[in-house]
Amino acid sequence: MSFIPLFFALPLITAFLIPILGKIFKPLIWIVSTLVSFVLFIISLYGIAVTQEIPMVVYKMGNWPPPLGIVMAFDSFSAVTVFVISIISFTSCLFSYRFLSRYTGQWKFYTLLMLVIAGMMGISITGDLFNMFVFLEIAAIASYALVAFGIDAKELEAAFKYMVMGEIGGLTFLLSIALLYAKTSTLNLADISYSLQVVGHTPFFWMILGMMLFAFSIKAGLVPFHSWVPDAYPAAPAPISSLLAGICTKVFGIYTMARIIFNVFGLTRAHDPMFFNILIGMGLLSIAFAGLTALNQTDYKRLLAFSSISQVGYILIGFGIGNFYGIVGAIFYILAHGFAKGLLFLTSGSVVYATSTSDLKKLAGLGERMPTTAWSFRFGGLSLVGIPPLVGFFAKLFIILGAIKAGFLWLAVLAILLSILTLAYLLKIENSVFMKKRKSDTKRAPFTMRIGMVFLVVLIVIIGIGFQPVMDFIVGPAAHALLRGVEYANLVFSHVLVNF
Repeated sequence: MSFIPLFFALPLITAFLIPILGKIFKPLIWIVSTLVSFVLFIISLYGIAVTQEIPMVVYKMGNWPPPLGIVMAFDSFSAVTVFVISIISFTSCLFSYRFLSRYTGQWKFYTLLMLVIAGMMGISITGDLFNMFVFLEIAAIASYALVAFGIDAKELEAAFKYMVMGEIGGLTFLLSIALLYAKTSTLNLADISYSLQVVGHTPFFWMILGMMLFAFSIKAGLVPFHSWVPDAYPAAPAPISSLLAGICTKVFGIYTMARIIFNVFGLTRAHDPMFFNILIGMGLLSIAFAGLTALNQTDYKRLLAFSSISQVGYILIGFGIGNFYGIVGAIFYILAHGFAKGLLFLTSGSVVYATSTSDLKKLAGLGERMPTTAWSFRFGGLSLVGIPPLVGFFAKLFIILGAIKAGFLWLAVLAILLSILTLAYLLKIENSVFMKKRKSDTKRAPFTMRIGMVFLVVLIVIIGIGFQPVMDFIVGPAAHALLRGVEYANLVFSHVLVNF
């Protein structure tokens, strides 16, 4: 049996088993969910090892060859994406055990969580455009319900706004798929790539790409399509906020965008500079607007939500630069921001769990009472700012190097200056919550919540210190997978395997 279907099959099967497990013994729900997410982490490491030997592993569903049948295509870019998904999912499960003690219907939470994980995994490994849409909708619909999990008026409103915006993006994506199918008579990504090479850069080509860019910009929460993010992230339970900000928007919007731009449509900066300049412009707009807006926030989680919008802009800039260093920086940023922002939202959950508020004006004196949470926030924040030797430093370093190599010195300087904006709004939380002195009888966060935070801190430090092996074995190959462009199609058709 190939390892590839396990990425989405395991969480999907678990989602349907959870209601039964809850009837047998309630703690089994959390144990099995956490165990499955950890197994996915182990399989993702195996997947990284496999891609060192084989550039593309293809699994035929039902043993039907492409393009007749549905295939799963797994390369180095898929490997790094499922690696980050599995880690953030694992820490969210760890953190959720005690955090959810105040909620009812916990089996529903874990069922929905497993569906989100299954959907993200499916998006990352599918070689079929319509199945990409199906997996996207599975994950999105489950995430709408998780945002509304507390069923307060505020949470329901946030989930409704998220659903409306998300489905505008989803339906636009579906319409673009229908138009593309009418033109190419195929849904296989590799086969579409072949067909588009024949079609050429016609108005139809750019119209479809524009529709997809619009859809994925909504899913990624980029400015000006970000209005759902500042409501959805604070309303969701902290483990879900961590998952949404840490990896969901990267998979829903950034992974899909990068895969289609580079490997399906085959765009390159050398031949399509205007399009890549648009990506840079959108990235800069998100960084500046959301960063300045974050400075004016007085709510812990809402500030982090605007921070997420801002930081995704750096990823878009990296892809917009379009050279090897820029793409390496973008992929490194997916990894670095996933860990850092996932960690920061867990610290917000720890604070809310202990104090029942996320209002910065009401929070103080927690630095001494909650040292693990305080230091976790500091490590996550410093990585986000780009302080060496943490992993976030190398993500920004490669983006800056990419800008310099591309002759965009102004962009490199701007990227450095905008990091000061990141430092400014994170210092607002540090000063208000952890540095300010006030008598407090707040208890420490429960052990499982602290373990989840510490696990991410360790990864941020270890990957930063050992960035060279990560660069050589994970991020570098993923960048090459995108830069090989439409060679992706040749690999899919020449590496069709049933078993591996």
